[in-house]
Amino acid sequence: MKLLYRLMIAFFTVIITLMAVLSLAFINVTNETMYRNTWNQLKTYSDSLVQDAVRYDTVNNKFESFENQALLSNAALLSNQHVHFAIFDVTKKQTFASNGFAPQISKSDWQKLRKGKTIYLRATQLQSNIKGEQNAAMTEVIRPYFYHKKMIAVVSIATLVSVVEENMHQLKINLAIAFLIATLAALLISYILARSITKKIDQLRVATRQVAKGNYKVTVPVNGKDEVDDLARSFNQMTTALRESDQEIRRQEERRRKFLADAAHEMRTPLTTINGLLEGLQYDAIPEEDRQHSIELMQKDTQRLIRLVNDNLDYEKIRTNQISMDRKIFDCSAVLSNLKEQLSKRATEKGDQINIDVPEGLLVYADYDRFVQIMFNIIQNAIQFTDKGSINVTARRVEHGCEFVVSDNGIGMSQDQLKNIWERFYKADQSRSNSQYGESGLGLPIVHELVHLHGGKISVNSKPKKGTTFTIFLPDRQYAPHLNAQQ
Repeated sequence: MKLLYRLMIAFFTVIITLMAVLSLAFINVTNETMYRNTWNQLKTYSDSLVQDAVRYDTVNNKFESFENQALLSNAALLSNQHVHFAIFDVTKKQTFASNGFAPQISKSDWQKLRKGKTIYLRATQLQSNIKGEQNAAMTEVIRPYFYHKKMIAVVSIATLVSVVEENMHQLKINLAIAFLIATLAALLISYILARSITKKIDQLRVATRQVAKGNYKVTVPVNGKDEVDDLARSFNQMTTALRESDQEIRRQEERRRKFLADAAHEMRTPLTTINGLLEGLQYDAIPEEDRQHSIELMQKDTQRLIRLVNDNLDYEKIRTNQISMDRKIFDCSAVLSNLKEQLSKRATEKGDQINIDVPEGLLVYADYDRFVQIMFNIIQNAIQFTDKGSINVTARRVEHGCEFVVSDNGIGMSQDQLKNIWERFYKADQSRSNSQYGESGLGLPIVHELVHLHGGKISVNSKPKKGTTFTIFLPDRQYAPHLNAQQ
């Protein structure tokens, strides 16, 4: 059975059950109310006829009797309303009965009456001489009367149960009609409620089919705060995650293809050079005086290939967090001074000047070797992109850590180039056909990953022909993450 019909049945059952319970309770309460109203009316009749017919001796303060004519007049009036009564004296003797009305009072009832209690009988068989009322069920009230705290008489007054039942029967008919109308309304309400739920589920079902077909852009509208809407929100979050994952997979696939192409391109030139020189040596095509130079060229290209492979392996280990770092606090001013000495020869060849502005004794919390690698790659990158210029290295204490700035006035980069500098094998040289500006294109990606492994940040600003500025932040010990790192 479809969920729509199951929900309809559930809602309909609940509504009908509730209506049935309320109807039964209403019938019981109404029936009880009708009987109580009838009894109160009978009590009023009884009090009136006693008041009209009773006679007292005011001198001796004694009860004399009931006036027969007054009782007959009341009996005639009440019989038109199907009400009959009988009067008993204190000796339990019936002294008056209207229309042959002959009730029976039990001994236990007499005991209650002497205590001043009124007795109510819902349905009893009483005799009556009125046509159509012989042996009819009647509801009766037996009421005692006292004068100066002495019981003087008991009045039994009754009316036909059918009078009460007629009103009750009409009420039940009206209630049955209302119940039928309410049942139709409940059916309609059940359908609307069930449809409001299944509509959302149908939307989820259609959207799920779209996702199964590879459409991750589909979303389900969310309008409320119930469980189905929560499910819709989760579904939308899932499609968003799938869409992002799909985009990442496509991006990684593109990066894989690009990596293979770039790796092949980077290796082709040195391998071609080595192969050409080996063939020249094999067939004695290289003069004796040039052989040593050829061997040096092959060594140089072989070392370049080794560095390319090592850098790539190093990058993968760093990117996948497979390296361990031995971070500690050390003086970075001495490290930067050593780097200046190491790179001064290369800077001089380019006509560059390296300027270091670092406070003496500036302490940084980092892995010593990785810090050297970070700063070496950035300064070397600045030298590669600067001719006859200056490379300025500054460092200072900032809130929660240290900040390092490496700026140059070299060729700079465009905004499009800045978007790709952290990609593996990317070079600012758009032709990608020579090694004028670097060997492997892995230096900056390695720097980027190492900085983030330290829990730091790196940013770059650059303008074509005006230079480039790298800014690195490394946090202090208490603010740095220590996952997979030695303390």
